[in-house]
Amino acid sequence: MKRIFLPERPDWKQQAETLGFGFHSMYGAPYWDESRAYAFTLREIEDNLEDPSEALWKMCLELVGHVVADPALMSRMSIPEAYHDWIAESWRRGDPSLYGRFDFHYDGTGPAKMLEFNADTPTALYETGFFQWLWLEQQIQAGVLPAGADQFNAVQDQLIARFQALFSPGCDLHFACVKGNDEERATVQYLQDCAQQADLHPRFVAVEDIGVDGKGQFADTDNVLIQSLFKLYPWEDMLRERFAVHLPTAEMQFLEPPWKAILSNKACLPLLWDMFPGHPNLLPSWFEEDAPTVALEAPHVVKPFFSREGANISLRGISDGDVTTGGHYGAEGQIVQAYTPAATFEDDHAMIGSWIVGDVACGICIREDKSLITQDLSRFVPHFIAK
Repeated sequence: MKRIFLPERPDWKQQAETLGFGFHSMYGAPYWDESRAYAFTLREIEDNLEDPSEALWKMCLELVGHVVADPALMSRMSIPEAYHDWIAESWRRGDPSLYGRFDFHYDGTGPAKMLEFNADTPTALYETGFFQWLWLEQQIQAGVLPAGADQFNAVQDQLIARFQALFSPGCDLHFACVKGNDEERATVQYLQDCAQQADLHPRFVAVEDIGVDGKGQFADTDNVLIQSLFKLYPWEDMLRERFAVHLPTAEMQFLEPPWKAILSNKACLPLLWDMFPGHPNLLPSWFEEDAPTVALEAPHVVKPFFSREGANISLRGISDGDVTTGGHYGAEGQIVQAYTPAATFEDDHAMIGSWIVGDVACGICIREDKSLITQDLSRFVPHFIAK
């Protein structure tokens, strides 16, 4: 794993805007950064990222089966009791998952260490699956990258195949996200495009515009009943909305399914460590009240059960001094996780996101920041496999 500096494509910003990637720069700073790239060997990708991702996914599925059988664990994860049976039934029924993203610290040496699993509402999907691949193809054509260069990136093909496996051709599939968030809308639009390529009929509706009819069924603004819904809106919020009372009785398929409320919760991290102690791709983790003194005296991270984009994360006991990000999360509970340093290149720190579509690990993305904590404005840097 190396970071190298490369010439940028001369027209990439114009191309990005033409393709709907308008948030390539935000607040006067680059979000997409192709002035540099990360080079991997095929062995690093296959042995240290791809294989561990699929193994961790299987471990996560085993954890869900364990949690749904124990209502006390769901309560400890701050999942509202009114929805325990519904979530458990979703699991027993085999409701399918679409995708998720593991976040790793990995520097090319030693095993990748899982920081968390974005199991419910991961973004950076369009940048990974489409724009990063376009970068690779065009840089090869320009002679910037060698002709034999490749990329760990079958995200788009796997998404299309997954939609084809889950739905019959011509089916309506609604997609929803909140208004006013360009990145989330781009993620949903990209998924709509993939669904269309899978011969489905995608419909968009903003989360705020979804209504409930007199029979407790959900409908869009055209009064079309929603039978299948991809929602880029976290389960922990949905279960606390006024409309949540209708969720268990709505005749609707959800992507992601209700049982993902277990895996999108950082309380799954101490539970995974308890089930698989010493696993090389896991970091020691505990519920905050259970963390041993020796862990609290060593460098560690405190994370809320529910948090987005690096909010309310605290790094404690590290050599650079304590670091805490702002936000409004943490009331439901927190976990403690052993600290592991990010891959560092000069004064930049890199985090790797590894995508799972269905049961297949199919691509990575890299976020880079001078801060030790990756947040929403951290730069997206492309990668390639050197041959």
